[in-house]
This record gives sequence, structure tokens and C-alpha cells, in this order.
Amino acid sequence: MFIIDAHLDLSMNAMEWNRDLRLPVPEIRKSEAGMTDKPDRGKGTVSLPALRKGRVGLVVATQIARYTDPDNPLPGWNSPEQAWAQTQCQLAWYREMERCGEMVQIYDLPSLENHISLWNNDEPDTHKPIGYILSLEGADSIVTLEHLQTAYHYGLRALGPAHYGPGRYANGTDASGRLSPMGKSLLREMERLHLILDATHLCDDAFWDAMDLFNGPVWASHHNCRTLVNHNRQLSDAMIKILIDKKAVIGMALDAWMMVPHWIRGVSDPETMHCSLEIMADHIDHICQLAGNVLHVAIGTDLDGAFGKEQCPYDLDTIAELQKLPAILLKRGYTKQDIELILQGNWLRFLRNAWQ
Repeated sequence: MFIIDAHLDLSMNAMEWNRDLRLPVPEIRKSEAGMTDKPDRGKGTVSLPALRKGRVGLVVATQIARYTDPDNPLPGWNSPEQAWAQTQCQLAWYREMERCGEMVQIYDLPSLENHISLWNNDEPDTHKPIGYILSLEGADSIVTLEHLQTAYHYGLRALGPAHYGPGRYANGTDASGRLSPMGKSLLREMERLHLILDATHLCDDAFWDAMDLFNGPVWASHHNCRTLVNHNRQLSDAMIKILIDKKAVIGMALDAWMMVPHWIRGVSDPETMHCSLEIMADHIDHICQLAGNVLHVAIGTDLDGAFGKEQCPYDLDTIAELQKLPAILLKRGYTKQDIELILQGNWLRFLRNAWQ
């Protein structure tokens, strides 16, 4: 079954982890043997061949670069201008993958429909390009609103104002505080440009500000449920309900600490913690119960978000094994039509409405 994944950090992995994502996952793991500079060395789960094998033919792919002021202990760039330059390096990687025929940018309805037709034809998937919708995770690198306009013209179609900690436009995970005046101006310009607002990582205060202020299309690309794992990174039931009211779609993430309670990073083990793909189905179930239907939940794995097999479901070796999800959901009583909506149809409906 064709799958859409609404959150992968492909360019970060290529340019900061120095991974040649054109290689199969086992070859990338082998090349990282003995390396310890990143927690997921030798344990990655994502590459372009793995996406094709799993029929994950369309992804929302990020640019990401945080600005950190001297009082912020998080890693990041020392100026917004440096952060912008980093995102342009990441953009150059996507462009090179396009030149190689590995990827193709999806930025409007015609490019979307053409790409879906390509992946639904009878040709083998092995050489089909992976479609990507460009998203910016955290807005720190948007030096001015003119930079946002530049980004829109090179194909940026979604933006999440926050990431971890304090931000120039909005505070994120593990932080607090309402949208800044700059953040409010950012949302107004996003709405004018018809950009998608990604509510992911917004702290609670900024989330509710954004829900009040922004009248354009909203999604939550990679989130799970606070009722099942109590952390401010997760969506509360009230947040889920307002997103449903706004016709949003919420992508389910496969980062283990967001899936099961009491996870300790660097210590817990997926199998010991019983973290399997069945847990993703628990989070899907919860959102469907709140909505009364299956129309607001989909996939946004974040499987290459600075973690690998050490911190994802134990029954997933690579992203190709998302193809296990139909059988899991079928056992829970979801119909084939429901499953198609969760794996692809809800994102497609959202994009068609947003880009019409």
C-alpha cells in the first residue's frame, strides 16, 4: 500500500550525519561501525531505497537549523543568519537529489497529482523518485519576513514556528510563553502565502495563541497523545479536539519515548519497554475515538530524527516495515478504506484542500 510520511529529517541526516541516503540502510550502518559521535550511529532506519521498498513514495522533508542565544544550553547556531545559511545547504542537498533523479519536489496540486499517478502505475518502484514536500522545523532561521517569502518561492510549503526550547518566533517543547510579536507577524505572513502551519513542538501557550490567530491550513506532522504518554511534547485531548475542529491531520511519530511512558533516553530498550508498532495503533485509536472517525490521523514517523533502532519500535528494522501497519490495523477492526485513509488518504485530502 502507498504510504505518505509527514516528517523526515532527510537533509539533516545527509549533511550533518554525513549519510549517503542513496545507499541501502545496511550499507549506511556498516559505514558507521565504531562511530560514537551520534546516538544512532550504526542504527539508522531510513534511506531512499528503504522508502521505495516500503512504498513510502511521498514525504514531508525538513529543513532545520536552530538559533541559540548565549543563555540557551541547546546546540544551535550563533546567529539567525548562520541558521539561514545552514537551511540553504540543506536545500542544496534536496536539489542535488532531484538532479540525480532520486527525489522530486511536490509544491502544488499538479505536481502532487502527477506524482501520485506515477506511484500508482504498474512500473517497478525501484527507480521511482521519492516525492518531498518541503517543511521548515522551527522558524529561527527566518531572519526576516523577506526570507520567508524567498523560502516560499523556492518551494517551502509548511512551517513549524517552534522546536525545542525558546525560539525567536515561538517557544517549543520544554519551554513556555505566548507567541512573540514577531511570531504573530510570522503567522499573518504565512497565512497570506497560504503556507501550512505545523503545530508540532509549539509549547502549550504558543499552541493556543496560534489556534486563535491562524486561519489557514493546520497540521501536526509528528505528534502522539498526552493521555497515553504524559509530556508537554504530546498533544492533550483538548489540543486534539481543536485540531479536529480545524480539519487538521495529526501524524503519528515512532520515537519510543513518545510512544510508551517512563522511557529513559539512552537507558531504556524498546523490547524491554514493549514498544512495538502496536503502540502506534494505540495512539491512532485514541485520536479516532476523540474524532468519532478516522479522518484526522495519519503517519509522521520522525524515524530519522536523531534516533534509530535503539529508540523506535523493536519490530521495525527499517522504514520499509511500515507495511506491517495494515495488518495491525485490520486486526483492530479498521476497514481497508480506513487503513488507506490513515496511510495516505487523509494527507492527500488535506493537501488537495490546502492547495486548491
